Amino acid sequence: MRKYTRSITLEEATDVVVVGSGPAGLAAAIAAARSGATVRLVEQYGFLGGNLTGGLVGPCMTSFSLDGKVQLIRGIFDEFVRRMESLGGAVHPSQTVSGSPYSGFMTFGHEAVTPFDPEVAKRVSMEMALEAGVELLLHSMVVDTVVEDGAVTGIVVAHKGGMSYVPAAVTIDASGDGDVAARGGASFQYGRDSDGGVQPMTLFFRIRDVDDEAVSRYQAEHPEERFPFESIVERAHDSGTYSLPRRGVQLFKTLEPGVWRVNTTRVTGVDGTNVHDLTMAEVVARQQVVQLMEFFHHELPGMENCRLLDTAGTIGVRETRRIDGEYAITLEDLTEGRPFEDVIAVAGYPVDIHSPTSINGPFDDGVPPTANVYEIPYRALVPAQLDGLIMAGRCISGSHEALAAIRVMPPAFAIGEAAGIAAARAVADRRAPRHIDVTDLQERLLRSGAYLGERMSTPDPLITTRS
Repeated sequence: MRKYTRSITLEEATDVVVVGSGPAGLAAAIAAARSGATVRLVEQYGFLGGNLTGGLVGPCMTSFSLDGKVQLIRGIFDEFVRRMESLGGAVHPSQTVSGSPYSGFMTFGHEAVTPFDPEVAKRVSMEMALEAGVELLLHSMVVDTVVEDGAVTGIVVAHKGGMSYVPAAVTIDASGDGDVAARGGASFQYGRDSDGGVQPMTLFFRIRDVDDEAVSRYQAEHPEERFPFESIVERAHDSGTYSLPRRGVQLFKTLEPGVWRVNTTRVTGVDGTNVHDLTMAEVVARQQVVQLMEFFHHELPGMENCRLLDTAGTIGVRETRRIDGEYAITLEDLTEGRPFEDVIAVAGYPVDIHSPTSINGPFDDGVPPTANVYEIPYRALVPAQLDGLIMAGRCISGSHEALAAIRVMPPAFAIGEAAGIAAARAVADRRAPRHIDVTDLQERLLRSGAYLGERMSTPDPLITTRS
């Protein structure tokens, strides 16, 4: 360990700085700016969207209740989807059903998914942020957190010009890994209780020239298979002909004929907060893509002539730090649908644990199903030990099992929108985020189009419900 001292540049202060422009950070920045705050959004890539765009992760998992009848994630998420839809770049979730090619032929937890084009998502992300008045700081990565008297007062970022101090009254940590909170000294949890294992990483990729009808025909002829081509993969495992990373081939039809997203690479035993592990995971996952393409060509109906279209710009990390908050969401909260007086979002996606040590998952480890609708409390966004900071996305406070449900993109949008409005209110009221008026926050969320469950919301004729 060596000490390093250097003078750095000072950026102009803003009311709010948001770290990370994935679904949570994007929604947080837009919501804070629309609420009247000056907002800077710090992003390590040259575009917005995080795993939504650069990670090629898709479709968005359900934004509806578990039974697929009521749209739960609305507000900025619904606006985002409808804007993509108007450009021909998405299908609204009210128009998709489980068991279809768009849902990867899966049924449980895959009702009302949102297929979308990542390039259209990049465009709409940028447009919505700029229209709201968000200042962008791209190609910049957080390297440190500045804490004064127990409160975060800003961050240090590294970029092509060197390093800069970025001050703000309130910081929103939407980094996914809780980087800002951890570097500020906040305590956190990591992995499952039994051994600290975290869910595996996956590199998404897309293939073209697929015979869509042949793939769908195979699935229609094998309704007993939970995952596409499950029996073919099992035979390959048993014979030792191929070394495949999962039990099936998880793939999702896109809006373009013959083009599918593939979610089948898997790298276990790696830490997404360790650069050496991340490097190794990228290498291994990209090697798996080559092996999978060979398997597709030789073994899978409809895939004989498919070609690799592209791989994600970065490997997808499902789980790292979970910052200790004023409240930690538990599995029981989700399975019982426990009500919270400080509810700021509701969701219906089930507990989706990909095993940290095996080829099992999702939905393989005997975890009980969630309630049809469950609630996310504001206290889970507030670090127990730091002021001036709000968490958003998969690094909020909760258990390993709870994270496996709320980590997906639609809930991240909802959590981010709440974080953004909360940050703006903290600035306007000159209060620490933990001391804002949560009833006022809820009212502002409802006025912005969010949904907080039947007991908090009035019926909205513009939102589709399904029988």
